[in-house]
Amino acid sequence: MDGVSAKLVAVLVASLPALWADMVVMKDVTLGFGEALNHCREESGLTSEKMEEFFHFWRDDFKFEHREVGCAIHCMSRYFNLLTDSSRMHHENTDKFIKSFPNGEILATQMIDIIHTCEKTFDHEEDDCWRILHMAECFKNTCKQKGIAPTMELLLAEFIMEAEGDE
Repeated sequence: MDGVSAKLVAVLVASLPALWADMVVMKDVTLGFGEALNHCREESGLTSEKMEEFFHFWRDDFKFEHREVGCAIHCMSRYFNLLTDSSRMHHENTDKFIKSFPNGEILATQMIDIIHTCEKTFDHEEDDCWRILHMAECFKNTCKQKGIAPTMELLLAEFIMEAEGDE
């Protein structure tokens, strides 16, 4: 292995723990945010099938095409007081929400920046549900590009551990 390749491998290996930590924080925030889903199911008009699909948000094949999914995310955001009266991100409350999770401070600023950028991109959309649905897709894609999206394996492992803990 030449010197450049060795340095590249060393940098990649050194950055793995940080990337893993980011994914774990994102997993915790995702699961915490998801706790409001049952509360919002009826209000947003989510069917049982759509509720089930929601758990696959981070999968590559998740479809952002149903308005009621945007309405559910809107409701969940309101549930945690993450929106202003005009249904835009409340930066301070969102920061506190993210930081309420273990090591949330690691990703808080980055997540808020991503959400804000996505929000500006779709600010022209008048319908709150459609706008938030498009923002969610933008958020997911950006998180995947930055390598901070949780893997489905990580989320499934957490679901299994929680299910075993409930027994």
